[in-house]
Amino acid sequence: MTIIYFILLLSVIVVVHEFGHFIVAKLFNVYCYEFSIGMGPKLWSKKGKETTYVIRALPVGGYVAMAGENDGMAELYENVEVPKHRCLDGINALKKICIMSAGIVMNFLLAWIIISIFFMVQGVYPTKVEPYIGAVKENSPAYDAGFEVNDKIIKVEYPDGTVIKPKTFSDLSNVIIESEVEVTYTILRDGKNMEIKVTPVYDEQYQSYMIGISSLPIQYKDVNILNAPIYGADYLFDMAKTMFISIGRLFRGIGLNQVSGPVGIYTATDTYVSLGFEYYLFLIALISLNVGIFNALPLPVLDGGRIFITIVEVIIHKKLNKKVEAGLMAACWVLLICLMLYATVNDITRIIS
Repeated sequence: MTIIYFILLLSVIVVVHEFGHFIVAKLFNVYCYEFSIGMGPKLWSKKGKETTYVIRALPVGGYVAMAGENDGMAELYENVEVPKHRCLDGINALKKICIMSAGIVMNFLLAWIIISIFFMVQGVYPTKVEPYIGAVKENSPAYDAGFEVNDKIIKVEYPDGTVIKPKTFSDLSNVIIESEVEVTYTILRDGKNMEIKVTPVYDEQYQSYMIGISSLPIQYKDVNILNAPIYGADYLFDMAKTMFISIGRLFRGIGLNQVSGPVGIYTATDTYVSLGFEYYLFLIALISLNVGIFNALPLPVLDGGRIFITIVEVIIHKKLNKKVEAGLMAACWVLLICLMLYATVNDITRIIS
């Protein structure tokens, strides 16, 4: 049964992403040859006024085929003559950027809607508390280092160079500590700043490295249909901030062993489904947000990269050299394939261990 939920998860996220491209392309009168749900052999199709709507055999994602999207597109649909002004490469740059970014926006929108519904079903939303220490666990690294209740955490410096200046206590969880390394905390106590160095230890219960501090008591606010979108947006922003920090660390070669791929998503699907349907939907929101943020990266094979190339072409007042563009895309494909293989090995290693 997990495999069905896994396929549905991926399909919903990809189809929603592609539908974003499709609907905005239609809005700007770009010719769309086909909108497909699934991949592989065709099971069903219906010809619209222009676009052919297709359901394919493999329920893993989908795609929209737009005129002018790439050089080989016209060859696949030889029986259709499309005027230049209705091709993706024939419209102005702003419209082109809107079409390319629409998939990302739809992923964010899907995540926002699901998270809002999730908290509405839960009926409560945990308020953010300031970064004050509410309790120090006895015989913990924090206890031995000299942390005290009501210390305010001003800054946290990690050995890899990451610096967190928390506005809330939850900001402290934005960085995953991967080993027993010394972390420097700057705290405010009795009106004076002071530094405390502490080395986290692995906590079997929480399966992560911790120092033994907790926040002040968390208050909960009632959630209803009117305020759910506000709380949903608030939580979405926090998740996005955490993801951006993680991506920034990855580009510095930090946290690569935490990278996860399809195998990891499959394992997470099994876990979240066991918790209940609303938690499964929450996972869809989490992955959708990940996909949206990842697609926004300025890599040529991703939407963000195509937007970046379009902006560069506007600045230099000419199209990027096709050989240069092809070379960049080839290099990015190699990079992404290597990353996917690495993530898969990571996932399998975690399962075995």
